[in-house]
Amino acid sequence: MGERKGVNKYYPPDFDPAKHVSLNKYRNSHPLRERARKLSQGILIIRFEMPYNIWCDGCKNHIGMGVRYNAEKKKVGNYYTTPIYRFRMKCHLCVNYIEMQTDPANCDYVIVSGAQRKEERWDMQDNEQILTTEHEEKKKLETDAMYRLEHGTVDQSKLQRAIPTLSNIQEAQSAWKDDFAINSMLRRKFREEKKILQEEEEKALALQTKANLSIPLVQETEEDRRLAALLKYHSLDSYEDKQKLKRTEISGRSWFPPAQAPTGKATDTLKKLGLAGKAVPPKALTGGSHITIGHLGIVRRKSREGPESMEHGARTGGQSRDSVAHGTPQQSSPVANGDVLPAEGTASTSCSASLSSSLVADYSNSSSDSEVD
Repeated sequence: MGERKGVNKYYPPDFDPAKHVSLNKYRNSHPLRERARKLSQGILIIRFEMPYNIWCDGCKNHIGMGVRYNAEKKKVGNYYTTPIYRFRMKCHLCVNYIEMQTDPANCDYVIVSGAQRKEERWDMQDNEQILTTEHEEKKKLETDAMYRLEHGTVDQSKLQRAIPTLSNIQEAQSAWKDDFAINSMLRRKFREEKKILQEEEEKALALQTKANLSIPLVQETEEDRRLAALLKYHSLDSYEDKQKLKRTEISGRSWFPPAQAPTGKATDTLKKLGLAGKAVPPKALTGGSHITIGHLGIVRRKSREGPESMEHGARTGGQSRDSVAHGTPQQSSPVANGDVLPAEGTASTSCSASLSSSLVADYSNSSSDSEVD
């Protein structure tokens, strides 16, 4: 290790091995560098590892065993010829300082200040463990025959009390003596359990496919079987009740087909005029004379012409009425905005004259105008 560290070191031109001996003395520095900055006070900084679990007095936090700190190591005394060292370190969770020192008499570490030990120790004698023989007791056993006899008697009594427990432990261990047989039995048990699990998984998959389910199925238990045996599923109505209800519906049904909507020329005319959705008296559909101007959408217009046109209108109106009275057919012409269909019992000459004198019919596009002219 020293030879490896000595490789590739730079020696300045004024370095004299006889005078400086080493590079550290030449640079006037310690080999441990920053770790030896307090060496004049007898303090060396080392890497200290926590020997057991403790509780910090500053922050009350737990510090586990094995946590490492940069601790200041200082010699504080001797136990016979063994030195006692004290370690001072700062908690990594707060500003509290923890001090511990070695205890060579008990081969342990003792907390001086700054923390409390988490008590995890027990008495080996109470725990019935084998105690280590101390130096004084060992010397006494070698020199004192009576003490050695008493000590042997106590050991024999302990052995007699422990024999039943030891025999039970040996019997329990003898059952596991044949490793091959035990391993074979265990593997056989695993194979059987695996086969059962595969069969159950196949059954569950088949049921999910049949019922088209995507949810995982829970394993069936004895309580589920018992509850399913107590349940009985049946329909609300039997087959006879359904047949009886169907016969009743057939017997109560009407023998005749449902009435259709009336159709005819009057209905077609109303559809063309856009009045199919309006309420029309029933006689209008059968060819009666109860059709008014409002039903046909005719608007009256006052006359703007002279008396000649009035006379002409009266004459043409009289001709039309004469043709209707004699039963002679006339050529159909569109109804003017000023015409009104006569109602029953009102076909009088005075009424026609007064109507023709106040209203004028527009027959500009009809064939009757050409005849009059």
